[in-house]
Amino acid sequence: MNSVFITGASSGIGEHLAYFYAQKKITLGLSARRREELTRVAKKCESLGAKVFFYQLDVKNSDDVKNAIQNFTTKIVTLDCVIANAGIGKDEKILIGNPEIINSVLETNILGVTNTLLPAIPIMKNQNFGKLVAISSVASFIPTPNNSGYSASKAAVKMLMDGFRLKLSQYDIECITICPGFIDTPIVTKNKPTPMMLDVESAVKKIARAINQNRKTFIFPWQYKIILPILKLIPDWVIKKLIA
Repeated sequence: MNSVFITGASSGIGEHLAYFYAQKKITLGLSARRREELTRVAKKCESLGAKVFFYQLDVKNSDDVKNAIQNFTTKIVTLDCVIANAGIGKDEKILIGNPEIINSVLETNILGVTNTLLPAIPIMKNQNFGKLVAISSVASFIPTPNNSGYSASKAAVKMLMDGFRLKLSQYDIECITICPGFIDTPIVTKNKPTPMMLDVESAVKKIARAINQNRKTFIFPWQYKIILPILKLIPDWVIKKLIA
């Protein structure tokens, strides 16, 4: 690959994916809401040898994301890969009866993905290749009492990518869904132990390998491939005790 566009690049997985590809001297388009943090990441990527273009934006704004991707394409020869990484997770407080928090999670995590990937499709269709990547989660397989919107959003992302894959394969556009478990990033709650936590550098290497190999749906760590089918057989009261 010669070019990659990444949303949510100011921290966590997005930040460290940027560093990984910067070391490969890949031209980067980076976006995030926080200008100061985005600038910091962009400067580090440049110090690692990458050519970087960065865009302060909120993925909920479809026009801003589309304009950023179109601007990025004027700086490169081909748009090789777009990674829809931006996402949020928080206690959705559904007992207070206010949908504002959960709606924010759903909008960012679902519409943020479609706002990011769809503007890239005509470009990749014309060049007859490309990779569309979305960061989902193992939470897409697991109902959670305090983060049901987050789980629902990640399940929606997985289903979107499955549908896109069927539609876009004829144009040699790869659609890759990444489903990580707990990764040591700011979005992960640290107030109680988290099982099978991976450091972000190790996680990013696995993600980059999956993208390179065009994995359709990549679930990791590997233990989740065993755990997730078992969870479907466990009564709700047991799951509630385990993850509440």
